[in-house]
Amino acid sequence: MPAETTLPNIVILYADDLGYGDVGCYGATEIATPNVDHLAAEGLKFTDGYASAATCTPSRYSLLTGSYPWRNPAAAILPGDAPMIIEPGTHTLPGMLREAGYRTGVVGKWHLGLGAGDLDWNRDISRTPNHVGFDYAFIMAATNDRVPCVYIENQHVTNLDPADPIEVTYDPAQAFPGVPTGRLNPELLRMKASHGHDGAIVNGVGRIGFMRGGNAALWNDDTMAEVFAEKAIRFIEMSKDRPFFLYYALHQPHVPRLPGPRFKGVTRLGARGDVITEMDWCVGQVLDALDRLGLRENTLVVFSSDNGPVLDDGYLDRAEELVDGHRPAGPLRGGKYSLFDGGARVPFILRWPGKVQPGESAALVSHLDFYASFAALTGQVLASEEAPDSLDLCAALFGKSTQGRRELVAEGMWQKTVLRQGSWAYIPPHAGPAVNANTNTELGNAPHPQLYDLSLDLGQITNVAEKHSILARQMASRLVEIRERERTRPI
Repeated sequence: MPAETTLPNIVILYADDLGYGDVGCYGATEIATPNVDHLAAEGLKFTDGYASAATCTPSRYSLLTGSYPWRNPAAAILPGDAPMIIEPGTHTLPGMLREAGYRTGVVGKWHLGLGAGDLDWNRDISRTPNHVGFDYAFIMAATNDRVPCVYIENQHVTNLDPADPIEVTYDPAQAFPGVPTGRLNPELLRMKASHGHDGAIVNGVGRIGFMRGGNAALWNDDTMAEVFAEKAIRFIEMSKDRPFFLYYALHQPHVPRLPGPRFKGVTRLGARGDVITEMDWCVGQVLDALDRLGLRENTLVVFSSDNGPVLDDGYLDRAEELVDGHRPAGPLRGGKYSLFDGGARVPFILRWPGKVQPGESAALVSHLDFYASFAALTGQVLASEEAPDSLDLCAALFGKSTQGRRELVAEGMWQKTVLRQGSWAYIPPHAGPAVNANTNTELGNAPHPQLYDLSLDLGQITNVAEKHSILARQMASRLVEIRERERTRPI
């Protein structure tokens, strides 16, 4: 293992529902993202970088475990009271880095479950990020549109009054009598729902699920960005004298989009544009902290997103009406929930001053590969069962090679998958609607196979599966073979 003094700090800045075309360095002109753009100018911008899935829980699961999400049937969008889907004892990225001598921390969105199925929010929580490799955690349990709407620091809810215990249910039949909901009390809402989101009302916003109690512990949506940024910076300050790994899981631009006062109205795109600007400010706060503490040169920073974009994801915030020519997925087809490339191809930037030359790379890379790559970087030898699908792509990630992955499986929803090989994208026949009616997102479902040459057809307009029928059949067989194997990482 390299001497501790040679180990770089590692910071992953992970946006939520940010599309390939949502930041300036990937083509956005209607939203100012100077901090992300500056990071790209100083680092390596990948044009073919992927989350492992088009939804959040599966992508986050893969990032932390180095495993394709469909290997774990529980790795789907979770309710806020779900048990943790990474079992204690599982090999994880933070656990591996902790073995290498790192102090590890997570701040922001978690959404991988908590507890073991018998969750009591009023006691120490039995299974948290602290049980799967993180030394420090300051998180929301799931998403900002799900209950409970409280912060959790390590193993307990912050600011909880024992005389006002929290109760949570996701069963409408068990909703708490007398507690207002978005469905029954729309007059109490400051932001109305377009679909779903008609459960508990917190801060004038209907949520998914029902809760009562815990009033002193409720978060303030308008200050959430500042709270998480402060916690991330505090972790860096407390860890500056040793190598550290920070996974800062930003909540923007996930719904409900409630920018802080300084960001309201700063774009012409409404709340969604404003919270992307707010997200960029958060990125800048972390980068400024690294500079102030003299850590810039020895810190590897990654910026990316858990999946592609969505406009109407459950609230009437005028995102569709005000999009005004902005293309959240850029030139890509689809978005969040989709098997098309807009679902999982995302902004992907890596900066490491003095070690990674600024530029642009077309290498095929995935969040899956942080695990094996950072293990190689820090001199860790992986066990045979560890990170089963993560590849050591240090050469590609650090700009030493243009060769990334030869193939990659990405997931849409419900473990439906697509195979990338070189410039080709193969989508097998999948049952289900072609379009998500609620979000107006093309899902990629079709009764016939689809094959696209992304080198000629980045927008996946022309299906050439019949024209290249032999290749389509070969890729179909290969996808089945990959899914039947227990691992894809060579030993």
